[in-house]
Amino acid sequence: MDPIRYFNRYNQAIETETVYGESYLRWTYENPFGRLALNVLVKRSLFNNWYGWRMDRSSSQSKVGPFIEDYGIDMEECVESKESFGTFNEFFYRKLKPSARPLSGGEETVCFPADGRHIAIPDLSSLESVYVKGQAFDLIAFLGSDELADTFSRGSAVISRLCPVDYHRFHAPVAGKLVNQKLIGGSLFSVSPIALRRKLSYLWENKRVLTLIETEHRGLVAFVAIGATCVGRIHMTRGKGESVAKGGELGYFAFGGSCVATFFEKGRVDLADDLVAQSSRSIEVYSKMGDRLGTWR
Repeated sequence: MDPIRYFNRYNQAIETETVYGESYLRWTYENPFGRLALNVLVKRSLFNNWYGWRMDRSSSQSKVGPFIEDYGIDMEECVESKESFGTFNEFFYRKLKPSARPLSGGEETVCFPADGRHIAIPDLSSLESVYVKGQAFDLIAFLGSDELADTFSRGSAVISRLCPVDYHRFHAPVAGKLVNQKLIGGSLFSVSPIALRRKLSYLWENKRVLTLIETEHRGLVAFVAIGATCVGRIHMTRGKGESVAKGGELGYFAFGGSCVATFFEKGRVDLADDLVAQSSRSIEVYSKMGDRLGTWR
């Protein structure tokens, strides 16, 4: 049972993640009987719809206070007080004050789109490992298009994994116009490293929403919001035809762990040094939305 370790950008230290529901996750993805239950029930929408329904009920409000206390949620960052949330889901996709997530750098900086643990693939054409060695990365399946896969095939990508304790709204890493947006149907597996170490393809087997952002001078950026177990609902607050500023909100997830992925064309961006260095060791970097993901070339 290898622990999940990540590099904390803020204190420059390797830390061990406290996994929400770890015993359940490990049983589901590491135990033969758990994997049977996974394929029969967990990945199917019935389970996820039921769990989402529970988190939308007024009775779930009682979970808000203990969750804040147990996981040290900084409520000073939030627009609303904990008493204002009528359900756990309302708290889960809470809004933050703009001052809580300042944007790093100027126009040349590309920002992380979400709070979370991030891992980079500097060159999608020569991928050696991500999470664990020996797993192929299917870009065609991920993006749902041969044409898009060709556009990004020699580019770079950053996968940003959100834990249940994280801020669950996601934002534009760059400024541009949303030239396309589509829902790609799929299952709802976990995107925890516990699951991804076993099967990376959960990332592109899951339900997801692909948004294409056309930048002014740096080509296309593909942004993919990925659903997961207990996160079947991906709420997009910006759609095709709209323009968005860097750091502008794109959408949010309802309850559960989830993930987003950002794809850049070849030669467009230099990823941050710590992100590249730690990712080469299959270690994620913890950083918040708005912090520096990289810089435009």
